[in-house]
Amino acid sequence: MKKTIKTGIMGLLLLTGLTLSSKAQDAGKKAPAERPAILLSVGPEANLPLGDFKDGYDWSIGGAVQGDFAILKRDLYVTVNAGYANYFAKDIAGFSPKDLQLIPVKAGLKYYPVSNFYVQAQAGAVFVANKSDVLADKSAAFAYSPQVGYLFHLGNGSYLDAGIKFEGYSKFADGGSSNNVLGLRVAYAFGL
Repeated sequence: MKKTIKTGIMGLLLLTGLTLSSKAQDAGKKAPAERPAILLSVGPEANLPLGDFKDGYDWSIGGAVQGDFAILKRDLYVTVNAGYANYFAKDIAGFSPKDLQLIPVKAGLKYYPVSNFYVQAQAGAVFVANKSDVLADKSAAFAYSPQVGYLFHLGNGSYLDAGIKFEGYSKFADGGSSNNVLGLRVAYAFGL
């Protein structure tokens, strides 16, 4: 099962890389369309736990909705993001722990320094949806997330937003450690 999951994630990363390279070759042929002042995106997210967090959880799948609102020449946007992620627990010596279910809510800034390539930083809170199942002391923790990505124009005011992010959460339990993940977000976006 683990090998299948890792193979699937690697395939998704390879597909994203091929898409990036094919769009880069087409970039010189036509002028890019101007980004809309308001952009709404929705799509899946996959995360791999890092550090001590990976000792208890294999990976996660979820999704998020994000709104981007231009504040400076359609190069700088304010973002708001809300989502859901299910982290799959590892079986440890006959003990079957429960999956961790998180609801992150964040806001931040997204900046396009070159064409449709962006850097984004967000901060907010992550809520533990199944606190009693995972023996968490806290219902919420601080969350922060730097991200880089590219906005592919699909035509007719729609886009594909693909990004790689690092996401960090403060402690879910007293005496615990902070939790970090490396994630991939691929979302369908459209202008309003």
